[in-house]
Amino acid sequence: MENSWSLYDGTTIKWDYDAPDGVPLAGGVAAREQPLIALLQRVSEARVEVAGQLTACIGRGLLVLVAVRPADDEASALRLLDRLLKYRIFADEGGKMNLNLQQIAGDLLLVPQFTLAADTRHGLRPGFSTAAPPEQGKRLFESLVSAAKSRYTPVSSGIFGAHMQVSLTNDGPVTFWLES
Repeated sequence: MENSWSLYDGTTIKWDYDAPDGVPLAGGVAAREQPLIALLQRVSEARVEVAGQLTACIGRGLLVLVAVRPADDEASALRLLDRLLKYRIFADEGGKMNLNLQQIAGDLLLVPQFTLAADTRHGLRPGFSTAAPPEQGKRLFESLVSAAKSRYTPVSSGIFGAHMQVSLTNDGPVTFWLES
């Protein structure tokens, strides 16, 4: 079974599913065993532009790049959101990472990035069979954004499927890979 992503700029990325049950394999590991991914970065500022237009901008807080995998569901998105809001990566008065986004009243910017789910273990070209199909990825990303907005403010987001220019000033640098 073939799947593909079509970006707003006309770029198309295609891949084949290689498992008989329709769940792609990543180096022999079924994608259903791999959780939702978030690459979170502590930033002093971040912004997203699409076609030269500013679509999102934040100050101090978290920029989170999000990738959805085939086995992910609403529950895994909510688990990830809970971790994002409570993950202690901001310095307290002693300089230790003891404060979370809520405690510092920081901004949250969620950006869809399916390439984080790529299989890069072999060869010289990434494989995307470990990313969720576009419809599922969009649905779960939008669900994550909606849940975030209902539980926290301020929340901004990138645009699913768009060719985005994401810029940031990483504070530290501090970057963590989270899985739901």
